[in-house]
Amino acid sequence: MSYFFKLMKYQTSTKSTALARLSLTAQHLHLSRCSSTSATPDIIPINQGTKFTPDYTNYATTPNGKIVSYFHDIALNLNKETREANMVVEIPRWTNAKFEINTKTPGNPIVQDIKKGQVRFVKNLFPHHGYIHNYGAFPQTWEDPTTKHHGLFGDNDPLDVCEIGSKILSTGDVKRVKILGSIALIDDGELDWKVIVINVHDPLFKEVNDINDLDEKCPGLLDTTRQWFRDYKLADGKPQNDFAFNGEYKNANETIDIIEQCHKSWQQLINGETKTDKTPDITNTTVKGSPGFTDTISVSLNNPSRANAAIPVDVEANYFIKTS
Repeated sequence: MSYFFKLMKYQTSTKSTALARLSLTAQHLHLSRCSSTSATPDIIPINQGTKFTPDYTNYATTPNGKIVSYFHDIALNLNKETREANMVVEIPRWTNAKFEINTKTPGNPIVQDIKKGQVRFVKNLFPHHGYIHNYGAFPQTWEDPTTKHHGLFGDNDPLDVCEIGSKILSTGDVKRVKILGSIALIDDGELDWKVIVINVHDPLFKEVNDINDLDEKCPGLLDTTRQWFRDYKLADGKPQNDFAFNGEYKNANETIDIIEQCHKSWQQLINGETKTDKTPDITNTTVKGSPGFTDTISVSLNNPSRANAAIPVDVEANYFIKTS
């Protein structure tokens, strides 16, 4: 009997792993063939609590009210031929609050980053106001902190994305974007990629297909983006950020390789194959057979959205920094 139960347990475990892999494979095959219009999921962001406080959360829900994970359940839908993918918007352009996908809790809501008990804001580095682009992340990607790439470990988060289009987007938006290139920061000794993209519905969409096109169509954008990421922490009394690859931008094809690599790392994470002391929560409603799969994410939306809290006065100020 003992042998029988061990055998059954082994077969069940093997079956679960196989189901998870089949689910991921089917997802990949289906999504890679999707068009720009069909590949973006219909997500309704639900705000909870008071914005600009630790109480605030923003959950992704489907039209039927089901909570899904911004991190795991929204499909990346990478299409290598069109160089398109889905992004989750965390921070609208020209705003200061540092919103991010919470990788630690079920449902992975968007929250405001907290340090030493205080919500975090980015200062206004003159002449800019807050973040200079719509800022967000690629779902179903993960910069693996257990494996070195180019001599550096990943930062344990989804890949960061900068959307350069003309429209100011909203927190919780899911947008189809074209991949143009990327630049790599070194943040606290970790590799932190910033992928440059443009909304497929932007007027400039058809005119820019690679990172070098931006020098002609958006002169100054790449240099200013590099400078902002280098200097934005100076207003908080911190040193400049460093860059990998001497601060050079990677082109679209090189960037797609990076995205594929981070998507593979996410697949290993969601299947329980990679674990760290700070492994993200892997609760999901998408990858059947994975360790964190569930039909329903057990989160109660019982903290109604309230009026925004006041933003600290120092966040509204301009900061003038002399740099070389």
